[in-house]
Amino acid sequence: MRIVQLTSTSAGGVARHARQVAGLLAGAGDQVLLAGPADVVADSPVPTAVVDIADRPRPSDLAALRHLRHVLAGADVVHAHGLRAGAAAVLATRAWRDRPAVVVTLHNLPVGGPKVQAVAAVLERVVARGADLVLGVSGDLVARATRLGARSERALVPAPARRAQGAVDPGARDALRADLGLAPGERLVLTVGRLAPQKGLGLLCDAAAELARSGAPLRWVVVGDGPGEAGLRRRVVDEGLPVVVAGRREDVPALLAAADLVVSTSTWEGQPLAVQEALQAGRAVVATDVGGTREVTGDAAVLVAPEAGPLAAAVARLVADDDAREKLQRAALARAAELPTPVDVLAQLRRCYSAVHSD
Repeated sequence: MRIVQLTSTSAGGVARHARQVAGLLAGAGDQVLLAGPADVVADSPVPTAVVDIADRPRPSDLAALRHLRHVLAGADVVHAHGLRAGAAAVLATRAWRDRPAVVVTLHNLPVGGPKVQAVAAVLERVVARGADLVLGVSGDLVARATRLGARSERALVPAPARRAQGAVDPGARDALRADLGLAPGERLVLTVGRLAPQKGLGLLCDAAAELARSGAPLRWVVVGDGPGEAGLRRRVVDEGLPVVVAGRREDVPALLAAADLVVSTSTWEGQPLAVQEALQAGRAVVATDVGGTREVTGDAAVLVAPEAGPLAAAVARLVADDDAREKLQRAALARAAELPTPVDVLAQLRRCYSAVHSD
C-alpha cells in the first residue's frame, strides 16, 4: 500500500509513535511517507514531506491545506495522528472522487479554555463524520468519537524500546542516587515525562509539600523538559520542596533501575509511555487514575484520584513498606509481558488499513 503518516506539531509521544508506525509499515513492505512539520519528521526512518500543520488555527492554514493535497495525491491510506492533523486530512481529501481512506488516531483529550474547546468540538465533528476509522488511545476517547458517529476502536501505542542498560551495579546505583542529591536512607521517587500542563505539575508539588510535612524520607526526582519546567523549578525553590528537577536526561533506564517508586501525576493520559516503561523495568508504580492509565496498568499499580491527599498518602505508604513495593514490582513485570508490542501494532494497522481501503 501507499501510506501517508501525517502529524501536526508535536513535542511528545505523538511524533515518536508516528515515526515508529512509519518504520514498522516500511519494514513490512509498504510504501510509506511521513508528513508533518519539519521538527516532527526529523530523524524519520522513511521518506518525508514537510507540511506545516500547527496545533492552533492560524492564517497559513489554507496554504498548508493546499500543500497537503499535493502530498496526499496517489495515497491509498492517510493515517493522521492528532485532532488537527485528522481534520486536515479529511478536509484535504473530501472532495476527491477517488480519495484515499482516512484513518485518524486521537492521542489526547481536548483541553484549554472556551475558545480552544469550541474549535476542538468543530474539529472532532469533522473527524468523526469524515474519517473512515477513528482510533483512540484510551477508552474514553473511543467512546467520545463513537458518540459523534465515528467508526472507532482502541489504538495500540507501545512504549518505544530504549537501549538496554543491563543489571545496575550497586555501586553505580548508589553513585547515581548521590548525584541526584539523595541522602543515605532516602527513597528515590521518580517521575519521567514532558513537563506540560497535562502532567499535573501543580498536583506533584502539592503532594510533595504534604510529604515534606509528614517527614517521609524521600527525594522526588522529576526528569524531562517542556513549558512547565521554569514554573516547577520556581515553586520547588520558593517552597523548599523535596523535589529535584533534573531536566532532560538520556539515562532513563538507569534512573528507573535506581528508583524505589515511580509516580505519574497526570491529569489525563492515553496509554502513558512512561508508565509502560516503569512496568517493563519492574518498578512499583503510583499513578493518578485518569484517562487510559488503568487500561495500561491493570492491577499492577496503585491508582489514586488526581488529588494531593490520596497521592501523598499512597507514596508515603509505599516508601515505608518494602514488602508492598516488592509485590508491586513482581506485578509490574507480569503486566509488562501483557502490554502490546510493535508486532501487535503492525497487525492492527494492517487489518484496519485493509478494511477501510476495501470499503
